Amino acid sequence: MNKPIMAKATAVWLVDNTTITFKQVADFCGLHELEVQGIADGDVATGVKGFDPIANNQLTQEEIDAAENDPLHMLKLKFNPAAVGEEKRRGPRYTPLSKRQDRPASILWLVKFHPELSDGQISKLVGTTKPTIQSIRERTHWNISNIQPIDPVALGLCKQSELDAAVQKAAVKTAKDGDVMSDEERRKLVSTEQSLGGDSEPKIPSSISGLETFTLGDAPEEKEEETPDADSFFNLPDSDDEDEDDS
Repeated sequence: MNKPIMAKATAVWLVDNTTITFKQVADFCGLHELEVQGIADGDVATGVKGFDPIANNQLTQEEIDAAENDPLHMLKLKFNPAAVGEEKRRGPRYTPLSKRQDRPASILWLVKFHPELSDGQISKLVGTTKPTIQSIRERTHWNISNIQPIDPVALGLCKQSELDAAVQKAAVKTAKDGDVMSDEERRKLVSTEQSLGGDSEPKIPSSISGLETFTLGDAPEEKEEETPDADSFFNLPDSDDEDEDDS
């Protein structure tokens, strides 16, 4: 553990019972120096009872004395063997009680729209267990008939950035394994930014796939019709021919 438990209450105790600087208290408790100053002025943590770090095995008196004698000395948290490995403990994401009933709906949404996600990824996103995910995949969940798929981001079970990162990771793994994906699956594996940044030129339907080879310059030339003159319309005989007929 890098910071003491009940950091603000510990800061209240240090401000009230020692002469160490605000910066030393702030660095030890993970607070801002102005926040510690607010505690000393009574503007912050009003009503918070001080938490004795010495009695709770977080600091030694010698460490506090060294900090009081040297303003540059940084307080060091007392080593506690029982706390070793606590910050690295793994497990499903904690889900508040008010949102736990929404987890099946979010699992169904992820299974339906992102089948490339593994059970482990879904478990981390919404804070559930693999047996629950498997029961929804196989539609053996006790309430499967009443579950409607809902986006976990809309339910507040995860962030959009976390979902995008999981989808991209699944896309990389799928490409590495060499699996063939359909166009619909490829569309699901890209983020919104990539989709909007794609080529906007519409695709020509396959039914007229041969027409795109013709260009305006390749079209056959049409022959221009000759415009007849006025005499051709009337076809009048010459005056000399009329005289010969009279004779």
